[in-house]
Amino acid sequence: MKVTVKHIKGMHFQGEGSSKTMTHIDTAVTAGGSGLGSNPMELLLMAIAGCSGMDIVSILEKMQVKLQRFEATVEGERASDHPKVFKDIEVVYKFWGESLPEDKLRRAVQLSMEKYCSVANMIDKAADLTYRIEVNPE
Repeated sequence: MKVTVKHIKGMHFQGEGSSKTMTHIDTAVTAGGSGLGSNPMELLLMAIAGCSGMDIVSILEKMQVKLQRFEATVEGERASDHPKVFKDIEVVYKFWGESLPEDKLRRAVQLSMEKYCSVANMIDKAADLTYRIEVNPE
């Protein structure tokens, strides 16, 4: 696996992988950026949700669980001293649908987080990674 990240201007970079899709990487204007992309630490949290989300959707399809909607929210707490790594990360998986079997939802999330999602498993070695599910939240 290989990616290329090119400097555009200031703190704005553009990343590209084998998919040839461009990802904009930047930081907030208040931190010296132009705000034209997600910052690297946000991308890391998104990678956890994206990786595990793909697993969960695939597993639930095999279980024949029909979702109306699915999303994940990831919140990380960083250390106050440099290199300001994530200490604690919580993923909240939110599922919407009719008569959703909570046992299957929990099993799909567990399989992803404990076995299949390489991003989550790698991050769990460096930070306290926890997760929970919400079914039909308001």
